[in-house]
Order: sequence, then structure tokens, then C-alpha cells
Amino acid sequence: MADRTDLVLSALTKRFGDAVAVAGIDLTVQGGQYCCLLGPSGCGKTSTLRMIAGHEVPTSGTVALGGRDITSLSPAERGTAMMFQSYALFPHLSVLDNVAFSARMKGQGRPEREARARELLKLVHMEALEARLPAALSGGQQQRVALARALMMRPQVLLLDEPLSALDPFLRIKMRAELKRWHRELGMSFIHVTHSQEEAMALADLVVVMNHGRIEQAGSAREVFERPRTEFVARFIGAHNVIATPAGKVAVRSDRLVLAAPDAVATPGQGGLTVTVSAIEYQGSQVQVHLVPEGVHDVAVDDPDDNPDRGAWIAVLPDGEFHARPLQPGQRVGMRWPEAEAHALSA
Repeated sequence: MADRTDLVLSALTKRFGDAVAVAGIDLTVQGGQYCCLLGPSGCGKTSTLRMIAGHEVPTSGTVALGGRDITSLSPAERGTAMMFQSYALFPHLSVLDNVAFSARMKGQGRPEREARARELLKLVHMEALEARLPAALSGGQQQRVALARALMMRPQVLLLDEPLSALDPFLRIKMRAELKRWHRELGMSFIHVTHSQEEAMALADLVVVMNHGRIEQAGSAREVFERPRTEFVARFIGAHNVIATPAGKVAVRSDRLVLAAPDAVATPGQGGLTVTVSAIEYQGSQVQVHLVPEGVHDVAVDDPDDNPDRGAWIAVLPDGEFHARPLQPGQRVGMRWPEAEAHALSA
């Protein structure tokens, strides 16, 4: 039986003419979870979010919240609230009036709605700026106001559409910490759309990786990172190498590869290949060593036009280990990995 705040998507489908944006997905987000819908552009994550919000009508399937079918309800009737990527603040209204706007439209009295708005502005550390207009706010401050406004009507689920994409890298990291704090203090479910693997790993209790309108894998951040189920997930999440073996394709984390002399024989319990160093990237505490098979010219690791069976891999070595035995582009090395670190991939 669903919890009163569980969000359940059943066979949810969205078509735009002949194009399938969301292909019959099933997903349960438990009440209070922080869920990230993760994937490349066009994978269906934003269409899924908009169907949850009521801004897109599903072609088929259902959306239920706490056991109540909300598929055909208007956005205001669902118990969800959307925080838009553009923030969509009213330029002529003060910060306080922007936050209180939805309550004003519902006919709530001014003292009551302003008291609630000030409570939310305090939560997002914006109470000192309640009289300002949006044009006088920074991007991070506008985002805080947009969040407070979304929370005004006490939703059960907060929907966030790429909420950090417009921020500079430093502020993005700061706002990630703030989102975690707000989620913890509010106790409601957050559904957060992003194309950033790092963002999803940092924030989510439940990571849902989407591709071509389908869910490739759903699980905890650690589960998805440590044990990618498909080649797409392994490549998209990053930090993994996809290696073709006689038994099929496997994923091996980049920091689990061992580089040795090219004639070193793999010991029992280890796989191995002879490869060529194609590039070196120093990254401070670690060094990325780019590798390709012998006889193959440099291949881009993330180039979808490359045949993955040809191979293009990365070994991540600690800075001290690399500089104790430095490598050079063009050098032949043995690439090894413990078999326990090789996770079989499904087709």
C-alpha cells in the first residue's frame, strides 16, 4: 500500500506526434526522498517532470500521489509545486509579494499570507531583502525567492527543473548544500531534473538514469555508481571503462585499473590487455592516463561515433604513484584489473 506521500508513475507515456518522449515508465518515489532524474538532453526527464506537475498531459499511464490519482488534475490541485529553471519571478512585484502571490490568488488574507511568506523567506535566508524587486537580486538570490514561492502552498512534492544550471560553478556547489539543507528541514519529496552526474550523485537518495524515454537504472547514488547495469549507464555516469571480454562487456572503474609493464602476465583473478598511452592529464591530486589498444589511433572516450569495441579507456592514478613511475604518450603498458572489479553489463 502506498504511503500517503509516495509518488507513483505507472506505464507513463508521452508522445509528440510520432516521437516518443517518455516510453511507458514505472517509478515509485517514496515520501521524503530526494530523487534526481538524470540523463542527456532529449532523454525524457523534463517531459516526465512536466507530466508530474500537470503541465503536460500524458498520452497514457497514470500519476498518483499518496494513493490518489492526480493524472487529470490541474497543477494547483495536485499537491505538487514546480520551481522553474528560469525562476519566472514577476519583475514588478517585491520579493515578499512574489512569494505570497499564489496565496493572494487563492483569496488568503494579507496578514496570513505575508506571515507565511516571511517564514519561508527566513528559511531561504532572504528575509532582509523582502522589499527588493527581482532586478536588484543576484541569480542565487532569485533562485531562493523562486524556491520560497514554490513552497508557499505547502506542497507534498517539490519539482525542480534544472535548478542550478544558470549558476556559476562556485555558486552551484554552494546551492547544492542549500538544497540538501532545505530537503532535510522540509521533509518533503524533491524531484530534481539534471544532466549533471556530479549534481545527482551529491544530492539524490534515488538516482533515475533515463535514455530515449526509458529508465535505464534506478537506485541509490552509490549503487548506480558502483554497479552500473548497462553500457549506457556506465558511460554516462562516467569514471568507468567499458571493456569487451570473451564473456561480454564489463564496466571497470577508472581508479581500479592497474598499469604495469606491457609484458606483465595477468595473475589469477585479474584481467588484462596491452595498450598504448594516448594522453596524460594532470589534475592535481590525481592524473588521468588515456589509453587505446595497440595499433589504434587516439579514440575519444565519450565520442558516440566511435565503435566502443575498439576501446578508449582512462586510468586514474594518484599523483604520487604516477610521478614515481611517469608515463609518456606513445608508451606501451599493460592494463590490468581485478576480476572482482569487473561488473557485467546487460545489452
